[in-house]
Amino acid sequence: MKNRSKKSKAFSVWREARELVWEHRNRLALGGVLMLVSRLAGLVLPASSKYFIDEILVKERFELLKWIALAIGVATIIQAITSFALTQILGVAAQYAITKMRKRVQARIERLPVSYFDSTQSGKLISRIMTDAEGIRNLVGTGLVQLAGSSVTAVISIAVLFWISWRLTSVTIVVLAVFGGALAFAFTKLRPIFKERQEINAEVTGRLGESLGGIRIVKSYTAEKREELVFARGAHRLFRNVAKSMTGVAAMTGFSSVVIGSIGVVMIIIGGDSVMRGTMTLGDLFMYIFFTGLMAMPIIEFTSISTQISEAFAGLDRIREVLRTETEDEEDAAREPLRDVNGEIEFRDVYFEYDEGVPVLNGISFKSDAGSTTALVGSSGSGKSTILSLVLNFIQPNSGQVLIDSKDVQSIRLRDYRKHLGVVLQENFLFDGSIAENIRFSNYSATDEELREASRIAYCDEFIEKFENGYDTIVGERGVKLSGGQRQRIAIARALLADPKILILDEATSSLDSESERMIQDGLSMLTKGRTTFVIAHRLSTIQSADKILVVEDGKIVESGNHTELLEMDGRYKQLYDKQYKFEQNKFINPGEDFTPDPVSA
Repeated sequence: MKNRSKKSKAFSVWREARELVWEHRNRLALGGVLMLVSRLAGLVLPASSKYFIDEILVKERFELLKWIALAIGVATIIQAITSFALTQILGVAAQYAITKMRKRVQARIERLPVSYFDSTQSGKLISRIMTDAEGIRNLVGTGLVQLAGSSVTAVISIAVLFWISWRLTSVTIVVLAVFGGALAFAFTKLRPIFKERQEINAEVTGRLGESLGGIRIVKSYTAEKREELVFARGAHRLFRNVAKSMTGVAAMTGFSSVVIGSIGVVMIIIGGDSVMRGTMTLGDLFMYIFFTGLMAMPIIEFTSISTQISEAFAGLDRIREVLRTETEDEEDAAREPLRDVNGEIEFRDVYFEYDEGVPVLNGISFKSDAGSTTALVGSSGSGKSTILSLVLNFIQPNSGQVLIDSKDVQSIRLRDYRKHLGVVLQENFLFDGSIAENIRFSNYSATDEELREASRIAYCDEFIEKFENGYDTIVGERGVKLSGGQRQRIAIARALLADPKILILDEATSSLDSESERMIQDGLSMLTKGRTTFVIAHRLSTIQSADKILVVEDGKIVESGNHTELLEMDGRYKQLYDKQYKFEQNKFINPGEDFTPDPVSA
């Protein structure tokens, strides 16, 4: 069964390679013709050696000298022109193919489900796009054509060698057959090593990216040495793999040298004997030596090019794994379109678990009317953020249903649904660009007036206008040049600009001080009008106006109602509210005393 799976996988890779070659067949065909002309022109010099020795030196027919020199000169010029044309035609074709493959893989990866990214390092995905795609140059560039050209040269050389001396060439063929068998065996061993190399490289790159991206955490906990050791282990794994592949390639190269040397020994013994017995002329022997070299050089080239093509196949194998993963768009193809959204969200007996056997949500059921605000409160890890992820359809329930306007979210096109969403998550991710670009990310067609209005509501304008470059200020990677509160306000402005029907606010004001939060709450109250809003807030005072408050504990809704109703229940919500109220009062009366309430954040 395992062998059958391997054969199926190998067949798929071959099919991918064939399709790639077929797509670029015109350029490859032209390259093949140029390569053939170049190789044929390269035969002129060795073929001339027989006539130079036998006719000019031995028979003293010096009138042929200029014609032989002219033939060699023309052949050299033809080789130079065809070599230049090959580089231009196939080199450009290879770079175009690499660019096209990178675009294809990147577009595919961007459309994969969120769950795929949760289980795959970003470094590995970057390696698929950038490094693995690079290997196909050997299929659609000069590599494959050179392999074909080497084969043609070898065949012609063998034919000429048989014509000169079939006895000597028969022995040479036997030696080459042994070499061919060894070569085929070596490739079966080297290909897995090349594939593993890219896997290791992706892992090391991924971890290095995480380490550099989280450099503030690394330095905060003086973990530089630990990260150094982690990288060193990965680098040494890569080193061992490279050393193993270099050993294999070196063994192949060394063995090819032995084969060439063996052919030389055979040639001297048998060829020298044939000249002494008069069955071969001195010109024949020199011509035989030249053509033996022409036959041997393609074998050496074959070794090098075949190694490169093995790397290309290994890269295609990894790319194929990404291309075979079903995207959200492919899942959408079988679903019904979503024309418009009112915004009613309903959970019906929803169960969910990230890891099998470890439930996160246990039978969640509630309905949020269109245009209403639903707040989620509870202890950390109770399942609040998981509920929001289900609303966003980043994850799907193990059982039960999440409905939008009475339609199961899994039955409608995800792209249509997400067009109506606005999101401010706990992690306020900003791109390394200008403030304007980051706010406009949710709606690239927005006008400058709309952008500034969203910034005003989110109270971004008060700090943006203080920057020398205003909205053109570059925020740095992940917004590192801004404070946490500034990043959060830009994220809120971005959600405002999307003008969504459904708004998700997961700790949207967690990085703000009380004064800034009060200002933004005024803007958010304007934003939530007419929109279905889900809120997780660490300050219960900010959600008192919510139409419905769900108290979530251990993956279950233990209480539900508005602020007044929940206080009258004298249950879990009142406990949380009283502790926060006492905390705020204690801070006001005894500002120096440390008092921490029960956590109610996500």
